[in-house]
Amino acid sequence: MSDIPTADILSLAWFVAIWVGYTWYADRGALRKRSLRAVMHAHREEWMRQMVLRDNRVADVNILRNLLQGVSFFASTTLLILAGLLAILGASDRGIEIVRALPFAATTTLGQWELKLLVLGVIFVHAFFKFTWALRQFNYCSVLIGAAPKSVDSDYARRAAEVSTHASKDFNQGLRAYYFSLAALGWFVHPWVFVAATTLVTIVLYLREHHSKTMKMLLPGGID
Repeated sequence: MSDIPTADILSLAWFVAIWVGYTWYADRGALRKRSLRAVMHAHREEWMRQMVLRDNRVADVNILRNLLQGVSFFASTTLLILAGLLAILGASDRGIEIVRALPFAATTTLGQWELKLLVLGVIFVHAFFKFTWALRQFNYCSVLIGAAPKSVDSDYARRAAEVSTHASKDFNQGLRAYYFSLAALGWFVHPWVFVAATTLVTIVLYLREHHSKTMKMLLPGGID
């Protein structure tokens, strides 16, 4: 690792700090009450309250089936991406030549190249674990729907909504990993492009999850 420049180390530290910090802010911070996750949790609670009152829950099962299909797609795609990264690692010399041909690209050594691919690999491994855990939690939610008594049991509905929300949280974190992987591609051009891309991705995520028109429409009395 002695051939890794300071700029690469600093840009990677910025990337990790921003990703971890934003995840805490969006998913665990006090300000998340004004976020898509919090707003959708309220809708999930209402969904489950209505679900326990229904005799026929085919519509609820179909909703979960659609959610499961989306998660399964991303989990499978992530495995394909990881296989592609392994193939690129086996052709490092050719990859370095391609990057060096890019305008304004920084000089890349074999050690730098392998570090960058390793970081991308870690990102997608993280995404895979998030997607598969979300898949399992949505399956648990389907069991709760099947076992739900026909009653006004608000505690049962609340717990079912919590399981669905936790599954959605892990799915969102997997998607977030995809966003940050796009920022990591900037590292192959230059460390400061990496920093700028990381910052830009975080701003985009923040605006979409906290100040988008969609979120405002999902709020009670949403605006046009």
